Amino acid sequence: MPLPRLTVLIRGAGEMASGVAWRLHQAHFRVLLTEVPEPLAVRREVSFCEAVYDGRKTVEGVEAVLIPAPEEAAAVWETNRLPLLVDPDLTRARALNPDALVDAILAKKNLGTRISDAPWVIGLGPGFRAGRDCHLVVETNRGHNLGRLYTAGEAEPDTGEPGIIGGFSRERVLRAPVAGRLQSLKSIGEAVEAGEVVAFVSGRPVPSPIKGILRGLIRDQTPVTAQLKIGDVDPRGNRAYCFTISEKARAIAGAILEGLLRRFHQ
Repeated sequence: MPLPRLTVLIRGAGEMASGVAWRLHQAHFRVLLTEVPEPLAVRREVSFCEAVYDGRKTVEGVEAVLIPAPEEAAAVWETNRLPLLVDPDLTRARALNPDALVDAILAKKNLGTRISDAPWVIGLGPGFRAGRDCHLVVETNRGHNLGRLYTAGEAEPDTGEPGIIGGFSRERVLRAPVAGRLQSLKSIGEAVEAGEVVAFVSGRPVPSPIKGILRGLIRDQTPVTAQLKIGDVDPRGNRAYCFTISEKARAIAGAILEGLLRRFHQ
């Protein structure tokens, strides 16, 4: 028996939210993404939030389109694309009466999502308590419990440590040395050597700590604060990884799909 076309509202359109949106779209859910006016993403090539700046963004064959109002969503769904609305507080998106809401901002705290926002509410990562803020919480910490669904309690606390890729953790992350405006010298997907300058911030160089492929870098000319994460170097050297959804995002997206089926396919 086919399931009804359910409408899912996703808060956020960064890397993890985009992985969730991509998978739900493939499973024939009607997905609406919402974002802030100036989203900041490191892994921009796999983040639908880039549509806020460019009007549209394609990730693994699925295109998101910026819309001016929620009533435009239906027309975008008819073309088999994802609508994206600048609506950080959901003041306009709620008019669509979504069947489910997924908070995928990954702010490490709840920025206003309530369990009453939709018939089924799911929160990603720390900052949400199942049964109070939402119906389900998804574990986002890498490791044995990644993708686990909690019907009570909270996800594991934020460790502050980047995930290990190719044997590197903190070493693969690029951070702004000072506050200022980013001037990028490299593009996502380019190879870099250890010590090679990737960007400047207020005249200060940002060298790559390791050899690899530049997997992520925030937009050129973006104002940044000191120590903000601005880039990510992948030591595995596979350029294709820069343009495809990560294993972590796919695991989280699978958990969201399971969470929706638990509620709507009984």
